[in-house]
Amino acid sequence: MTRNLVVSRRTVLAGGLAFGTSALLSSARAQTPMMKVAGIHASPVENAWNSRLHDAMQQAAKDGVIEYVFSEGVSGTDYPRAMREYAEQGHALIVGESYAVEREAREVATDYPETAFLMGSSGEAFGDNFGTFGTWNHEGAYLCGMLAGAMTKSGVVGSVGAIPIPEVNMLINAFAAGVKDVNPDVQHLVAFIGTFFDPPKAREAGLAQIDAGADILFGERIGTADAAKERGIKSIGSLIDYTPRYPDTVFANAMWYFRPLLDAAMADVAAGNPTGKNYTPLSLMKDGGSDIVYVAEAAPTEAVAAMEGRRAAIKAGEFEVPIDMEEPA
Repeated sequence: MTRNLVVSRRTVLAGGLAFGTSALLSSARAQTPMMKVAGIHASPVENAWNSRLHDAMQQAAKDGVIEYVFSEGVSGTDYPRAMREYAEQGHALIVGESYAVEREAREVATDYPETAFLMGSSGEAFGDNFGTFGTWNHEGAYLCGMLAGAMTKSGVVGSVGAIPIPEVNMLINAFAAGVKDVNPDVQHLVAFIGTFFDPPKAREAGLAQIDAGADILFGERIGTADAAKERGIKSIGSLIDYTPRYPDTVFANAMWYFRPLLDAAMADVAAGNPTGKNYTPLSLMKDGGSDIVYVAEAAPTEAVAAMEGRRAAIKAGEFEVPIDMEEPA
């Protein structure tokens, strides 16, 4: 029998809260309801971080595992209401982010004990149904830093981040550690743009770092590569593969894959297990939650060999990339 995919249609919030809608299930599939999963995205789903969550849930829908609906551009003031409305609609798992509403999100979870919540968070898991996760692609960032440290000619590299929350700090610090491990004398410039999605502001921050001597930029935020492209220098992406979009600029990317975390949470929901736990460790390279993708020809052969050796050691558990969540100097 041919399976019908469940496809969600994007809707943008303007004024009141709006939701994505799903195609109707076939009568055959309706006899065996799929898990209803809702995504609540504070930024547009094109934003790098949100795109990782969105892509994983879209793929799960295409695989016939879940029925997926979503909202994007949800403000902090609307976020708890969105969580409640999706819970009231009977979604078994609600995925999103609670960085701006940590206390309120946990209050919602308390009111809906039969609903599982999986939230990007700087806080702890809560109760039996509020799971958390962080974006741990720091191992890939470290490996990208090794390449950057070997490639810089000016001896200055730059990083453009969103806000100095622990996960962002960890990523930038890991990149810096990779740079320093192969080239201790490199100067590392750091800038935060004060928001999670403002490509023009990230571009401006990148241009300022180039003016200060940086010849390689690590773009924790979208827009950094635009500055690098404009000035003809190299850049590194984060979370997604930016190389196809910037083929002559972005030579490496610290990838993050949400699907292992999503699969684990869905398995817990299906089995009736508590989901009030931290799913972050499934982001590690050994579990397929992160990695590096790069253009080998862009870096010196010996630099690639050294990086690949360290990559193998990380996956084998023989080397641990340092986790430093303090704000970079």
